[in-house]
Amino acid sequence: MNLTTRCPSCGTAFRVQPVQLSARGGKVRCGKCGNVFDGVKALLAEGAAQAETAPALDNEPSPQLGLFEAPKRLPGAGDAANEDAAVPEFLDDPVPPRRRIAWALAALLALAALLAQAAFWFRSEIAVLLPDTRPQLEAACAVLKCELRLPRRPKLMAIESSDLQADGRRDSVIVLNAVLRNQAQFAQEYPSLELTLTDERDEAVARRVLAPVDYLGGVAADIVARGIGPGADTVLRVYIDTTGLRAVGYRMYLFFP
Repeated sequence: MNLTTRCPSCGTAFRVQPVQLSARGGKVRCGKCGNVFDGVKALLAEGAAQAETAPALDNEPSPQLGLFEAPKRLPGAGDAANEDAAVPEFLDDPVPPRRRIAWALAALLALAALLAQAAFWFRSEIAVLLPDTRPQLEAACAVLKCELRLPRRPKLMAIESSDLQADGRRDSVIVLNAVLRNQAQFAQEYPSLELTLTDERDEAVARRVLAPVDYLGGVAADIVARGIGPGADTVLRVYIDTTGLRAVGYRMYLFFP
């Protein structure tokens, strides 16, 4: 059946088949002024269409219902004939093919840039979880002047236990004992420790930052570079001189500088 739609820009009315509207999602272009509009929303009411076009049959269904009917095939016409049917000028695709290709290329470039940025920020984790990518990441860092270090996630590193004890051999020396645990599923760098000594009122009397070289004295540099393995513990023991300090308590937390 024929439907009638009107261009909202110039007012020109067109006759169109339901299958033509559904083929383009309802989008049409006016053959007179070139305006692209929704042909479904611009369908003329049945009464208005009858007043401006040829009379329609009384038992013809409404235009809105007709849009959802299966297209009827003409007798003797095959699928190829229906596919090759000419499309009216005002139903032409409003987006030129070159513009679609340009948008697709721009989307691919944006996706590539996003993936490159993610690889840069998470290069340490990628190198640990995917060891085969380390040579490529090292080459990229050589160009970008960045470091490929072990991951440093303080929320996945914990102080399992710690205590301060007096050194029985020296009166002004205390001994810090602690156990660090890597709770991650990958190796991490050794963290730094901030130790704060407090007095009777829990006020700080001394503060010291312990780097890995301070609490891993005697450990080979290549072993330190490997970091703490996944789920592994590290026991540390540090001697601290408290001469002139009235320290009775302490606070300690780990961090990555």
